[in-house]
Amino acid sequence: MPKPPIPYDFTLETVAPDEAETHAELARTLMGIVHTVNDDHGHAYRSVHAKSHALLEATFEVVENLPTELAQGLFGTAKSYPAVVRISTNAGDPLPDTISLPRGMAVKVIGVDGARLPGSEGDSVQDFVMANGKAFAAKDAKAFLKNLKLLAATTDKAEWGKKAISAVFRTAERALEAVGTESAFLKTMGGYPNSHPLGESYFSQVPLRFGDYVAKIGVFPASQSFTALEGKEITIGGRDDAIREEMNRVLAATGGVWEMKVQLMRDPATNPVEDATVVWPEEDNPYLTVARIRIAPQTAWSEPRAETGDDRLSFAPWNGLAAHQPLGGIMRARKLPYEKSAELRGQLNGCPIHQPHAAVNLPD
Repeated sequence: MPKPPIPYDFTLETVAPDEAETHAELARTLMGIVHTVNDDHGHAYRSVHAKSHALLEATFEVVENLPTELAQGLFGTAKSYPAVVRISTNAGDPLPDTISLPRGMAVKVIGVDGARLPGSEGDSVQDFVMANGKAFAAKDAKAFLKNLKLLAATTDKAEWGKKAISAVFRTAERALEAVGTESAFLKTMGGYPNSHPLGESYFSQVPLRFGDYVAKIGVFPASQSFTALEGKEITIGGRDDAIREEMNRVLAATGGVWEMKVQLMRDPATNPVEDATVVWPEEDNPYLTVARIRIAPQTAWSEPRAETGDDRLSFAPWNGLAAHQPLGGIMRARKLPYEKSAELRGQLNGCPIHQPHAAVNLPD
């Protein structure tokens, strides 16, 4: 049996004395990416995860009869909420799919009641921001800033070179995986397999408060329409938007279901809060189901959908309940920079971003 979960305590976090300066530089870096892409494309995209592959209307269902340790915050009452799901890749510019990059998922649950996080007062959403890797690529905010500066330096530069490098890195990554290992660097720089996003699992990578406890979040394929795509690669065939095309093909026909699961903090030695590169061992700390995300058959991506789901919405872990306060240096580093980046994007596009209070209707 797993150990009991550790109660949340503010002393689990250790704030570095110069974090404010690091956060300010992160904000400047992200805003610089937005300006660069806007200058080149005539449109402001997100500073990371610029290219969406699916923008989906969803139903978020909290599971009934959860035990006390799981019935926390948003998950305290079995209830259905309208939601929006966004699936993307991680570059700061909308690159063709011949450049293969890690995927991300963001979930916005709408109509949520409860005490709010700072900066989220007056809203009624709970956002979960995830990627298809169990650990974050940077240990702390300074390492995060270093990685972002590299991304900023290569944004909207030498697309032909990125395509060639991606092909080489994919081959190298396959060779590593054939002998039972992998390279986070190769995957991040274009060597990620052209896997189908609907067959992937997505993770918060870093912890958040889970009511009285602390947890990491994961979203896993649950319906046959999604589990059948686990480990499947998309044949890009030179198509710049192959992923959007394949997402439309599957979701228009069948829809599907994901399960949201949580991994409660049970051992401070193996479940650290401040080191974002550590994967919490699942053999001692299993993921437990707390909700389901249902997707009815629908168009996955279209230009009109992007005008609503991309240009008018923002997703950030600090959009939410105090019961799900983001924890650790990486999460703290996301607050100010994400707010400033979204504000700038709204200004440049002439489309101020507001959080919805009712179900979002995404046009076809």
